[in-house]
Amino acid sequence: MSSAEPLVVAEGLVKHFPVRRGLLSRVSGQVQAVDGVDLRISAGDTLGVVGESGCGKSTLGRLLLRLLDPTAGRIRFEGRDITTLEGSELRTQRRVMQLIFQDPYASLNPRMTVGQTLVEPLKLHGLHAGRERERVAELLHTVGLAPEHAQRYPHEFSGGQRQRIGIARALAVEPRLIVCDEAVSALDVSVQAQVVNLLQDLQRRFGLAYVFIAHDLAVVKHIATRVAVMYLGRIVEIADKEALFASPRHPYTRALLAAIPQPRPGARGDRAVLGGDVPSPANPPSGCRFHTRCPYVQQRCREQDPALVPDEHGHATACHFWPTIAATAAKPQPAGMPPARVRLERLQAAFLTRPPTDQT
Repeated sequence: MSSAEPLVVAEGLVKHFPVRRGLLSRVSGQVQAVDGVDLRISAGDTLGVVGESGCGKSTLGRLLLRLLDPTAGRIRFEGRDITTLEGSELRTQRRVMQLIFQDPYASLNPRMTVGQTLVEPLKLHGLHAGRERERVAELLHTVGLAPEHAQRYPHEFSGGQRQRIGIARALAVEPRLIVCDEAVSALDVSVQAQVVNLLQDLQRRFGLAYVFIAHDLAVVKHIATRVAVMYLGRIVEIADKEALFASPRHPYTRALLAAIPQPRPGARGDRAVLGGDVPSPANPPSGCRFHTRCPYVQQRCREQDPALVPDEHGHATACHFWPTIAATAAKPQPAGMPPARVRLERLQAAFLTRPPTDQT
């Protein structure tokens, strides 16, 4: 793989789940979980994937890892097409692609000690034969735990410590890509900061690429290099994080940023509240999938599906009228008061930039 070639390339990625009904389990429809996603992820970068629940974020992550077989499209890893790999070839490929789960307790076997949990992937891939114990101690030290923790069981640890164990398990096979599926959402804010700082330190040390799936936009802004916004199985906006947070273009992206809660009780902000409900992925709207909730909808939106078109800087937006919206949607802030999003980011930055001082 040349230095200019991305680590992962997804082209036209589609995943439809059949809906079965009746005693004969006849297929009566399809849930369009992911519908035509193109992505490029470079080594050492972090792609943040955000959106409401049910938009297809987790399905996309599992497709990239080949934990799910795509309905259409293809995935290339380091220039190699891995879309149709099976058996031993797929197992070998999965060594360099790992997953950190959302629930740090449910993802660990309660009947296995931490040492057994970390040795299992080593034996599966034939790594560090004869020195598994030393490798386990190295992994625990890497994630900020002590070697003696290898003899304990998952229930003896806090949530933050269990997530560190999950990270150590992902690192055990020396991956190139790690999908973090809501990896910090189940943790307290201060513990989130410790885990995020740990992930960033590991990325710098080992050159890892992350797909960071999350709801918390403040955490995404802290860790991501690029951000993709998903809605009903499609990416509606993707850009470098600085560009996306400074100048969001798609109305859905603007609504997500405006919905960040303010840290001061009773404070009023410029919240863009979306009307209506999220349409069913089994029967998405025609045209732009966001038009049923968009405050700027026009007839063209109902009839034509906008393409995800990048500009000269790589900032891509799937919206027919985003230039007009960007020019007219901004509202002046009250004098002397920073926007609610800025105030929240300042508050959370105090945690995110704090060095991890304990093993919570």
